[in-house]
Parts: sequence; C-alpha cells; structure tokens
Amino acid sequence: MPSHIAVILDGNRRWARRRGYPPWFGHRRGAEKVREFLRWCLDLGIETVTLYVLSTENLRRDPRELSELLKIIESYLKDALEDDIFDRYQVRFKAIGCLDLLPAKIRELIGKLEERTAKYDKHFLNVAIAYGGRAEIVDAVRRIVADVQRGVLSPDNIDERVFERYLFTAHLPNPSPDLIIRTSGEERLSNFLLWQSAYSELCFLEVYWPEFRRIDLWRAIRTYQMRSRRFGL
Repeated sequence: MPSHIAVILDGNRRWARRRGYPPWFGHRRGAEKVREFLRWCLDLGIETVTLYVLSTENLRRDPRELSELLKIIESYLKDALEDDIFDRYQVRFKAIGCLDLLPAKIRELIGKLEERTAKYDKHFLNVAIAYGGRAEIVDAVRRIVADVQRGVLSPDNIDERVFERYLFTAHLPNPSPDLIIRTSGEERLSNFLLWQSAYSELCFLEVYWPEFRRIDLWRAIRTYQMRSRRFGL
C-alpha cells in the first residue's frame, strides 16, 4: 500500500462544459469529491495525501472563474475548520505554495486550520495552492543562499537531504509521493512536485475529477502494486 498518494485534480472545467455549466460548477463538484477522496484514503490507512488544487498558472485564468474558484476554496476551508475528521484521524493540514499570492481571508483560514491540526502526526493532508514546482525549487535555492551568506550553512554540507529541508514538503515523514494520480486523461505533471516526483509511480486515468470513484482509487493502487520500484538500481 502506498504511504503517500498525490493527485492532480484535473477535468473539473471539462466536466462542467460537457453538461452546459459554467466552469465553477465543475470546481464546486470537484471540491465535494475531495471530501470523499480524503475519507477513502484515511479508511485505507494512507498516511499522506497531497492534492494539486491551484497552480500559479491558474491564477491567470478568467477573472470571473478565478473569483468563483477562490470563493469555493474559502468555503471549503471554513467547513474544514468545523470538520471532526481531522481530530478523528489525527490529520495534520498544510498548505504548500506561494501563499502570499492568495487573498488575505484565504491565508487567514489556512493559518487557522494549520494551527488547529499542528499537533497531529498520524496522517498528513497537503493542499498545493498557488503552487508551482519550479517556484518551489527557486524558493529553496534562495533560502539556501541566504543561510550560506549568514554562515548558518556551509556549501560543502549541501546535499539532497539538506536541499529537501528547504522545500515546502519538509514537514513530511515521506515527502516523495509513492503514487501520483492524474485524472482527465492528460499525461503530464504540469509543474507539480518536480523534485519530489523523481521516482514516483505515475497513473493517468481517463476520468474527470468530479466523476472519480472509489473503484478508480483502488484501480490506481492496484496498478501501483503491480509495478516493480527499483529507484534506478
């Protein structure tokens, strides 16, 4: 069983368009699916779930769509603050990304949920929001350079393990996903966890995220279990 599953939640807009709805209807249905998906993973004992919710590129979408999407995210965060699932399963919530690009209210809600769940370490839910894999690596390099200049870090001591401590996923016991699932049939990572995904198993499913079912999760896990992970050896 994979300990860390990451998901690129793709196909919300296409799901809505095929039904004659505006794109934010798809985003709303996708947010509902996130709740279901998290419970499925917790019931299976998955330790870490990372969801690609909003990329830095998504922030350049049509203003109306982006406004509606941010409203959905805000509403989801408010509901999450009242949801006992975090306490019941001891889930630590963390938002990863360039959070300063988000509206102040969303940043405030993220901070409250992170603080409320900070004591937990049995399960981890990471939401990649205003996130870009290249931006994450650049941010890590900047902070490493700053620590070298301050004399906190020696260049001779920089290796892969040290570098990982500067990434957004440094708080995780297993920052590298065992399995990355992308819905909608697209077969690319789209700037998601570029460092962490070096040896992740990739599973691309021909289903839009709002239509994702428990059996699709089982199918992805079975695909993962049938592969031989050699990590280049």
